[in-house]
Amino acid sequence: MSRVVSLYLPAWPTDRLRHKAGDAAPPAEAPLVMIGREGNRRVVTAADAAAQAAGLRLGMPAAKAQVLVPGLIVQDADPAADAEALELLALWVLQRIAPIVAPDPPDGIVIDSTGADHLHGGEAAMIETLIGRLAMSGVTARAAVADTWGAAHALARFAAEPAIVAPPGHGAAVLDQLPLAALRLPPGMGADLRVLGFERVRDLLAQPRAPLTLRFGPEFARRLNQALGELSEPIEPIRPPDLIEVRRAFAEPIGAAETIARYIGKLTTQLCAALEAKGLGVRRLDLLCHRVDARVEAVRVGTAQPVRDARRLTRLLCDQIEKIDPGFGIELMALAATTAEPLQRRQMASDLIEIATPDISDLVDTLANRVGERAIYRAAPVASDVPERSVCRIPALSPDTGAAWPSHWPRPARLFAHPECIEAIALLPDHPPVSFTWRGVRRRVKRADGPERVHAEWWKRDAELAAIRDYFRIEDQTGERYWIYRAGNGEDPETGSHLWYLHGVFG
Repeated sequence: MSRVVSLYLPAWPTDRLRHKAGDAAPPAEAPLVMIGREGNRRVVTAADAAAQAAGLRLGMPAAKAQVLVPGLIVQDADPAADAEALELLALWVLQRIAPIVAPDPPDGIVIDSTGADHLHGGEAAMIETLIGRLAMSGVTARAAVADTWGAAHALARFAAEPAIVAPPGHGAAVLDQLPLAALRLPPGMGADLRVLGFERVRDLLAQPRAPLTLRFGPEFARRLNQALGELSEPIEPIRPPDLIEVRRAFAEPIGAAETIARYIGKLTTQLCAALEAKGLGVRRLDLLCHRVDARVEAVRVGTAQPVRDARRLTRLLCDQIEKIDPGFGIELMALAATTAEPLQRRQMASDLIEIATPDISDLVDTLANRVGERAIYRAAPVASDVPERSVCRIPALSPDTGAAWPSHWPRPARLFAHPECIEAIALLPDHPPVSFTWRGVRRRVKRADGPERVHAEWWKRDAELAAIRDYFRIEDQTGERYWIYRAGNGEDPETGSHLWYLHGVFG
């Protein structure tokens, strides 16, 4: 079953203007609207969040909007520039999210995430990451995942706050409460249906479809069937002009896994030859299988470093063959290097010159394409005295920065993500506990070392201005060693709650 993501950009034209370079960008705090023409009338065609909060809405006369909101910034709408910028944004999504992406003008992008969501930790994590990255760039977005383009389009615009994932095989249930505008009907048709008493999608579903189709024409039935998944709505993916791609058309459709694997190998060899001619290696590789029923099955694999090894790329793609549904047959296969980077030839190490460094990139790629890129990482030090902030996750093959953790104070082999509260008996202010209870078990302290005082990072939050932790290394009567701390200095309540926590375990 295919899954479709609809990305809705409610303030897209205004967001685009906000990111103009230099003095061309409007002030960030002032409300902004775009003005276009409907016949001889000048009306609001787009409004940012500040303008909408002030009561402005789409379709409002421009003169009325300027009277209602003093200091309103008014810009002439430029649909051509908006469409061009939307295509550029779709290309950005193509390189980072999924192999089938297309603009959904005037304010959306549609993504077929089938075969690619596993790389991002699942559908929910994928759209959360996408919305977050757009928000960091100043682009407001909402997203929905559903079984059809029509359903995802409707949910993104009328149900997502800011994201919603409909369960697979949801049927018409997710659309019942949505207004008629969610079906993408022409404005005049929607107004006529409301005159007849139809307000919600469920009102239409409860009626025989033939009389309504006879009265309102085939467009009504087409939009309703597309939303329900009863009529196919293919997504024509956008392709960058400099895309490196190879194709193979078949006189007779193919469907067997062995045949698909054989032609994957041939296409990969051709693609690597094209990459070598340009001195590039692939980082994102997309396989598109065009079926005879006009549906496209897509598979994406990624690599941690630029790769141009045909056998390695073939193996990564063949591991995903089980996700390809050939249907009644595949008539065209296309293999594209969606993301490619320069790849320089390197001299192989010789024992007479240097010791070869083990290459684990093949293993990292295999695991990442099976369990997702976010699940494969390594820990790196961060310049922070607060223990839980002194480490971060970075890609497994990221270059070594040379940074290291301080070695003058020992740290536990296992540091808990969240310190666990314990009950401890200790003499304040500077003595270690004589016993403590953790997870229902009372432990008597045999040896202890400390305290090591850690001050909070007051420059990050005002709440940490006076916060203090006193850490102790302790050993219980069984020889097990723990890293515990007291919140506060043991005297001043402003420095902490004076509760005890267990933060890590020594090996």
